[in-house]
Amino acid sequence: MRDPTQLGANGVARLNERSREIFRLIVDGYLAHGEAVGSRHLARLLPTPLSPASVRNVMQDLEEIGLIYSPHTSAGRLPTELGLRFFVDALLELGDVSQGEREQIEAQVKAASQEQTLEALLGDAMMMLSGLTRGAGVVVTTKDNARLKHVEFVRIELERALAVLVAEDGSIENRILQIPAGLPPSALSEAGNYLNARIRGRTLLEVRAEIEASHASAEKELGELTARLVDAGLAGWAESAGHASQLIVRGQANLLQDLTAIEDLERIRLLFADLETKKDVIDLLTRAEGGDGVRIFIGSENKLFSLSGSSMIAAPFHDREQRIVGVLGVIGPTRLNYARIVPMVDFTSKAVARLLQTRSP
Repeated sequence: MRDPTQLGANGVARLNERSREIFRLIVDGYLAHGEAVGSRHLARLLPTPLSPASVRNVMQDLEEIGLIYSPHTSAGRLPTELGLRFFVDALLELGDVSQGEREQIEAQVKAASQEQTLEALLGDAMMMLSGLTRGAGVVVTTKDNARLKHVEFVRIELERALAVLVAEDGSIENRILQIPAGLPPSALSEAGNYLNARIRGRTLLEVRAEIEASHASAEKELGELTARLVDAGLAGWAESAGHASQLIVRGQANLLQDLTAIEDLERIRLLFADLETKKDVIDLLTRAEGGDGVRIFIGSENKLFSLSGSSMIAAPFHDREQRIVGVLGVIGPTRLNYARIVPMVDFTSKAVARLLQTRSP
């Protein structure tokens, strides 16, 4: 089989019009029905007359360069993963999100905005997207992107305190901290007031960087022990949430629809196992942060789907400052309707971004 890089976007130029049309019909048949397409059926579908024997010759050429394969002796042909990648990169003609679907996405994302936390909002949005695409909706966000609202320190023992961090999206982080010996009771209030004067509307990383840069002035304003409490609080939150990613999956049950064979059921079982491996899903979604627009991951191109043979279509979304704060997408079989789902994922990511950019603290 050819290396995918030998085909690339220019590979279409090495296929004549007849080969492109036959290959496209094979892929269309697979995406629509999951079935192999034979030469006689292809001959009837072609806009210009061609004998089944001539079609078989073209299919043989396509098979030799690794774009299609025969699942059984004397059967029709299916696209390989390389073929699907070539189709997506060079031949895919994207559809558009219908007006009705646009209105539905906008309305449901707006309705989700009533949720108090970002996690609940994104969960509702992914349930909606999974329903429209009949795949599993997935989203990953990083907790260190949350805009902060309030901080408080509460002493619970002589040398331990509860640190409470409240974000603008309503989420709350609690952490037990060791506090300096001999810290006066007033220091807890002073540390909280000092941070509250600096954190509102900013991320944990922004606040921590500023305070670390002005450590000397903080000690002068607060005193050494209280400044150490501030440092301990910021370090504790950074440890628990600073680089932790949050994965939300909705609509896995949609993947159980339209199963046509035992092999399909096994593939879905393996995909469910993949979705349980949160780290790998997060790593794959994070790869879609590499640039604006939609990314498509097909089958064994990535280790996560090497066994289940699944695909993911994902797009990042941004905050008010146009920084990427998460990635959302759809996971399903490799025969996803790419032409329909790619623009739908793109539109949903933009709708979520618009909501986050206008959402009140």
